[in-house]
Amino acid sequence: MPGPTAASAAPAGGARTLARSYRRFGEVEAAGISPLHERVAIALSESDEALRAVEAAPARKRGPALVLAALHDLAVAGRAPALAAAYAAADGEAAARAAVDVLLRQTDRVVALVARRRVRTGETGRCAVLYPAIAEAARRVGADAVGLIDVGCSAGLNLVVDRVGISYDNGQSLGDPSSSVRLSCSVVGNRPVPTRALPEVVARIGVDLDPVDVTDADEVRWLRACAWPDRPERMAGLEAELALAAANPPLLLTGDAVDLLPDAFALVPADALPVVTTTWALSGFPLEARLRFLHRLDEAAAGRPVAWVSAEGVGVAPAVPTLGDRRASGHSTLGLSVLDGSTLRAEAVGRCWSRGRLLAWLAGS
Repeated sequence: MPGPTAASAAPAGGARTLARSYRRFGEVEAAGISPLHERVAIALSESDEALRAVEAAPARKRGPALVLAALHDLAVAGRAPALAAAYAAADGEAAARAAVDVLLRQTDRVVALVARRRVRTGETGRCAVLYPAIAEAARRVGADAVGLIDVGCSAGLNLVVDRVGISYDNGQSLGDPSSSVRLSCSVVGNRPVPTRALPEVVARIGVDLDPVDVTDADEVRWLRACAWPDRPERMAGLEAELALAAANPPLLLTGDAVDLLPDAFALVPADALPVVTTTWALSGFPLEARLRFLHRLDEAAAGRPVAWVSAEGVGVAPAVPTLGDRRASGHSTLGLSVLDGSTLRAEAVGRCWSRGRLLAWLAGS
């Protein structure tokens, strides 16, 4: 019998790169956060057959986070019972075996999922930094009502900012104390967070190339599948957030945010302040698109005041001061820009870390 060929004896260059990617995901990105995904990712990196199955997907759709989410989706949907049972039991070895088996037996389903999906995040933790900034924008304009426009909205969880309960570790609180969604945030520095309440929210509009409709069971299942399978507390929080959003779902606009901003502004009642929010969304825009985004805000401000609240990496949000901070400095800038006619007032009102879990408020109260 002939011996194995060179191609079958060792993974090809592409497979080796893929194997390193999955091993790194397990040993670095999932380590200490999700032992299940850590073990599954490493198991996939060690299986030539599994890697060949992954290579059936489009090249840009072979990343470990996306493939692991697809496997989790099949488990949640009841199409991979052994994997679902291993996840429920938090059995890493069983999950690793089941994941490889599902990938080999249901390659076509996995490939179809990753081809049309992208990794989603559902985080209302961002509301802890958005709430005081939106309230400050309304105060500066003297607005009694606001219309929220969230760019890169995903599931639109930023749009329930007024309906969550937020506790800061210095004893301050904001939002609805009776809300089923409770968020916590640590305050950095000695300056307190302003505790003025948001005015009435009269419009909730999400703009995204591929938004999640929280009333669509298939979309919601995928959002669940993108969560770590062994973080029950986070899953419980996500369920509460989704229920809160579904109780008053936003109006979703699908397409390029820069192109759709005029349509979004037109949906905000004339007597309300449009407040555009971006949370770590503009980094995916080329500079030219970010500048066009600012120009769209300026165009809208010709007719009425407009506010923009941004939580972005240092130097990402155009016109927002960097405070002398360096890019990739480990924190983000919380910006507040008010546009009224030909006037633009842009200020860095805070610094934040961990996607809104820590906040240093800088502006005067």
